[in-house]
Amino acid sequence: MAKPKNGKKTLDSCVIKGTRKIVKVGDTVLMRSEDPDKPPYIAKVENIEGDSRGNVKVQVRWYYRPEESMSGRKQFHGQKEVFLSDHYDVQSADTIEGKCIVHSFKNYTKLEAVSAEDYFCRFEYKATTGGFTPDRVAVYCKCEMPYNPDHVMLECNSCKDWFHRHCVGLSEEQVKHVDRYICPGCAPETVKKSNGPSHMTPDAKSQNVRGGDLESNLVHSSNPLTLSLRYHKYEKFFDIGIQTHNVR
Repeated sequence: MAKPKNGKKTLDSCVIKGTRKIVKVGDTVLMRSEDPDKPPYIAKVENIEGDSRGNVKVQVRWYYRPEESMSGRKQFHGQKEVFLSDHYDVQSADTIEGKCIVHSFKNYTKLEAVSAEDYFCRFEYKATTGGFTPDRVAVYCKCEMPYNPDHVMLECNSCKDWFHRHCVGLSEEQVKHVDRYICPGCAPETVKKSNGPSHMTPDAKSQNVRGGDLESNLVHSSNPLTLSLRYHKYEKFFDIGIQTHNVR
């Protein structure tokens, strides 16, 4: 614990009010919103400080939900997606409601089950300008949209590209029975006309129907031309110049 300075001292941890849960620097927490109808804010604890009266303050770095950004939520944003912002703040520790985990995008897609406390982050966000880092994102399917881990995708066993179930006209029930998928662009004319999957080896099912990590599959694409064409500036999917609004 650091020595007192101006009546304040740096703390190693604090306890969430009304619980026995301990919060330390580096933890990600849920912080009560002023609007009871809105979900709690998400923040990373950067510092914890207390005074002689027992008041505890936390310095935090906010995560923004897509709908809190200047450009709003887009089709490819996952329900549990957040952006790590450059917006820092100091709040009372009493506003902390609980703890959560913000995973990397890659680790999130490998979770066997997603709990209420699990979130993921793949972009950093500049709150004052609405800019993102990185500003490029891989896109998939014929709709050319970034990967949304909430949506099941199928890998074409021929071209190795990935497709949304709904974009290739397959129902949820059909997907359950896919053994090996061939996309319309690679399939024989008879398969194209049926607009259905190609059923081949059963052991290929786990490799061709996923809601998991697609980034590595894109990087190792066997078609360099397709790879180069499947990248777009991130700004393409965001409306730059929308007026700033306060979310904190």
